[in-house]
Amino acid sequence: MDIEIIISILTLVLLEAVLGIDNVIFISILASKLPAEQQRKARRIGLILAGVMRLALLGIITLIMQLKEPLLTILNKGFTGKDLILIAGVLFLLY
Repeated sequence: MDIEIIISILTLVLLEAVLGIDNVIFISILASKLPAEQQRKARRIGLILAGVMRLALLGIITLIMQLKEPLLTILNKGFTGKDLILIAGVLFLLY
């Protein structure tokens, strides 16, 4: 395996672990406001939905990364769907 692939996988695993812990804390805080008999069910449903949504988003990212045909050309530079989505994401984060 290429070292870049290994680093990418390790980075993804680390980010997933951090986001998973964040989900547990957030869902636990929200569930604690419910009556005691509903808290366990709310935590379970919340964590299942968080996991399903994370898997769906990873699937969408996989599809986005396969967009390699230029959709837009500006100043003799072709931009693929992947490039446009990454640029939009960076601009959103900067905002």
